[in-house]
Amino acid sequence: MLRIAVQTKGRLFEETMELLNEAGVKLASSKRNLLIPSKTFPAELLFLRDDDIPQSVASGAADVGIVGENEFVERKEDATIVKRLGFSRCRLSLAIPKDEEYNNLSWFSGKKIATSYPSILSDFLKKNAIKAEIHVISGSVEIAPGIGLSDAIFDIVSSGNTLVSNRLKEVEVVMKSEALLIGNNKLSYEKKEILNKLIFRIEAVQTAENKKYILLNAPNDRLDEIFAVLPGMKSPTVLPLAQAGWSSIHSVIDEKHFWEIIGKLKELGAEGILIVPIEKMIL
Repeated sequence: MLRIAVQTKGRLFEETMELLNEAGVKLASSKRNLLIPSKTFPAELLFLRDDDIPQSVASGAADVGIVGENEFVERKEDATIVKRLGFSRCRLSLAIPKDEEYNNLSWFSGKKIATSYPSILSDFLKKNAIKAEIHVISGSVEIAPGIGLSDAIFDIVSSGNTLVSNRLKEVEVVMKSEALLIGNNKLSYEKKEILNKLIFRIEAVQTAENKKYILLNAPNDRLDEIFAVLPGMKSPTVLPLAQAGWSSIHSVIDEKHFWEIIGKLKELGAEGILIVPIEKMIL
């Protein structure tokens, strides 16, 4: 059985549980316990604080974990990045009071910077030869300049609304972060096999994201033009209709190009266009 460490709450927790559920890793109990087995997959979920996940995976308390890249880099634990998951994207940035004039990194020389990520910040300052004082705060970093605890902050930024509400402005992006699947370096063969199955399922779910299955009827004399519009996985599927001179075409399109493609298909004589959502896709 594979033990997967996941965050106990927050946006990363919600997106992790949604992904695992779509991948068929459904829990045997709805009660919030520390350790819950899956009823549909040979795995169990270990619920931890986000900053405890890297250490739990490195030590073997968990076999793998889903954690923000920011926490993984900050903790510097000996574990392997198995897969970048692409969700819960954010960035770690330096921010200063809104009314301060800012030209370059030299502004931070001699300043006090509040953060929950002292290791990442320290490495960044050393790399850029900036001498500043790091003031470690475990939470609500954004209020530090307003109450006189620091001159600036180094913290997670998603939408930027929290900075605006605290009269701060983002001036330097130090690193970008996303959810990672990390693994212990000494997994047994059996657990590696289970992990490979999990990765296969995750990739099937993610491949289907923002994809739509399209079915349409089209005159045979316009098929080549329609094929040029439809990307398909390899090439569209074509089935003859009972009505002579017409065919049914099946393909897959990206949602971001949906309306552009539909418009072109209509111009080429396509009829009876049906769009179906895709849950999983195996390449």
